[in-house]
Amino acid sequence: MKVLFIGIGNMGLPMAINLHKSGQQVVAVDMSKELLESAANQGLETASSALAALDGCDAIITMLPSDAAVQSVYLDSGLLESLAKDTLVIDCSTISAEAAKNLHSAGDALGVSVVDAPVSGGTAGAKAGTLSFICGGNEDALKRATPLLQVMGANVFHAGAAGAGQIAKIANNMLLAVLMTGTSEALSFGVDNGLDPAVLSEIMKASSGNSWVLEKYNPWPGVMDGVPAANGYQGGFGTALMQKDLGLALALAEQSNSTTPMGQRAQDVYAEFVAENETAMSDDFSGIVRHFSGRAASSED
Repeated sequence: MKVLFIGIGNMGLPMAINLHKSGQQVVAVDMSKELLESAANQGLETASSALAALDGCDAIITMLPSDAAVQSVYLDSGLLESLAKDTLVIDCSTISAEAAKNLHSAGDALGVSVVDAPVSGGTAGAKAGTLSFICGGNEDALKRATPLLQVMGANVFHAGAAGAGQIAKIANNMLLAVLMTGTSEALSFGVDNGLDPAVLSEIMKASSGNSWVLEKYNPWPGVMDGVPAANGYQGGFGTALMQKDLGLALALAEQSNSTTPMGQRAQDVYAEFVAENETAMSDDFSGIVRHFSGRAASSED
């Protein structure tokens, strides 16, 4: 298959590389010349415009940061209207359910199959090909998308109809924010009272406080290799993106009259952290540990 992969940042590039390694013809598309050079250096074909690379395209996969970006790429540019009717669109961005439904509706009107398939698993999962895809859309479209998704991930879930993937994803990320802030608070509390953060992490991993954060994404520097905390909180899933996802979750909660006090508190904590730390927005979201204890920051030095 010829696959256009639009948006080759921290998540998109390793996903595109895994597709390329599986034998697909992958064309990386991005506005960033630097990102395109990085993709080319790893063997991918590149294009600065999706419209210029459409000939023979079987599928388009997008990994974009916002509702506005998805709207711009698919609708404002005329890309969706330019696709052959048998082209498959897989949007792996995390956006609002409303924006996802709008993309589905536009695709339906043009006879183009759309799957909203936001991901979970972080940059490590993207590199290892172990992501979870949380999908919304009709079963026929998902059936067509599944072989590609299985190259990039270990799990493919069908959450429901158009937009359901986004609802499930932001529910998951709201919980992730709660877990990251809670874990950071607990680790800081332990260190403040004389415990070794690595020892405390092992204790909690084997106890009732265990979570994905402790097993795969420890926020305390020096405890776990291969995570943003081991790299000055660079790479990974940015604080700005976590704030965006929390905003999406809380906006939807207001619409559905859902009670989400922990999600609200997590959003408040991240807002406080950003206000007090100039680099917080561009850092990985696990950097929130520095909001609870200066010892975490000093252990990076």
